[in-house]
Amino acid sequence: MLKRTRQYEPLSDKIRRFRGVILVISVPLLLVSLVLCLMPSRSPSDSMEVLPHRKFSPTKLHASSIKGYAVIFDAGSSGSRVHVFCFDQHLDLLPIGKDLELFEQLTPGLSAYAKDPKAAADSLSSLLEKSEKVIPKGMHSNTPVRVGATAGLRQLEGDASDRILQAVRDFLKDKSTLKSKADWVTVLDGTQEGAYQWVTINYLLGNLGKKYSYTVGVVDLGGGSVQMAYAISQKDAAKAPRISGGEDTYVKEMYLKGEKYYLYVHSYLKYGLLAARAEILKVAEDSGNPCILAGYRGTYNYGGKKYEVSASSSGSSESKCRRVATKALKANESTCTHMKCTFGGIWNGGGGDGQKNLFVASFFFDRAAEAGLVDPNAHVAKVSPADFEEAAKRACKTSLEDAKSAYPSVKEDNLPYLCMDLVYQFTLLVDGFALDPWQEITLVKKVKYQNSLVEAAWPLGSAIEVMSSLS
Repeated sequence: MLKRTRQYEPLSDKIRRFRGVILVISVPLLLVSLVLCLMPSRSPSDSMEVLPHRKFSPTKLHASSIKGYAVIFDAGSSGSRVHVFCFDQHLDLLPIGKDLELFEQLTPGLSAYAKDPKAAADSLSSLLEKSEKVIPKGMHSNTPVRVGATAGLRQLEGDASDRILQAVRDFLKDKSTLKSKADWVTVLDGTQEGAYQWVTINYLLGNLGKKYSYTVGVVDLGGGSVQMAYAISQKDAAKAPRISGGEDTYVKEMYLKGEKYYLYVHSYLKYGLLAARAEILKVAEDSGNPCILAGYRGTYNYGGKKYEVSASSSGSSESKCRRVATKALKANESTCTHMKCTFGGIWNGGGGDGQKNLFVASFFFDRAAEAGLVDPNAHVAKVSPADFEEAAKRACKTSLEDAKSAYPSVKEDNLPYLCMDLVYQFTLLVDGFALDPWQEITLVKKVKYQNSLVEAAWPLGSAIEVMSSLS
């Protein structure tokens, strides 16, 4: 076969043949080159202007993303505390310095100035000054400041509490450049504390903004009251009965991180751990209390009253103590005839997905750690109500003398009541809140958020609520 020979075309002929294509490509390139030539040249310092911020001022990296700050005063009975939080556009916490919040405190609390409301308000001056210093001046007018007073002001007689609150409102209006409202200065009731506690824990867990079924329920056992809070469906919220003569409901509507929640929350007064001791002592037989460790005789002071305390001659008994605790809880009494209730005839919210995962806090964690139920150095632990029952059985078999060595971390004043406290906690969970004895619950002291451990306390919940309302 003959090989085909390749004929080569001169370059000039190729250019002539493809002159149309070359023209289409070259014209835009020439125009771009002309524009670049006419642009002013940039100095080396211009091209590096963002680098110093990265290296020397890390806070400026997120300055443009800051949504704002919130200042929350926790005016407790023992002292006043201020929390300052900084949030980004997504309501995630940003650090203030090295920490995720500014926290300062002082003593005494507002209630110590019962006869001098102005002095009570002025006592917050140093805390306010420190708060305003960490907030850019240009953001002061848009930074909400809230004051939540708790047990201390609740216990004042007459109108002393109202006069102090009004003095604080006037103080913030005259002395502060922050954004304040009259209804942002108030005495918190147990329901508000419970709601804010729920917000805090679910926020730190990253649950807010999701459907209610992804949230966790919270039981917070304080000294004077216990709060339960969990999210329920809109359908269950519509079934909520009225309380207090129709003035209030069991459900609080909250709009958080773009999601609306129907929060069942109730505070049970006189059912906190310290208050419950008094209730149990009231119903026990005069011959001796089966909840008191053998060998103890003394008095118990609570709420301005003194109770005589003595152990039964046969010592403490878990089973006998449980009967007394159940009676004190009024677990077998119910005025709620049309729907499921907790102890005392209180509507329980209907249950549901928002209650399946429970986080229990405060005295629950403290007593569990002291009784050896969980590691005291841990901040979170998985247990069941039945674990409290087993811990109670061990404690109730112990005399006061032996308990001193068996439970070295329990304070001396609390030691005689260790059997009582553990029995009460089990009874509260199982008979009061109708939990299955083997249901897994989470004891919580602090919650890990980013790389920090954050106290599961109500001020953060208050801050998140007010920032969500400003969205």
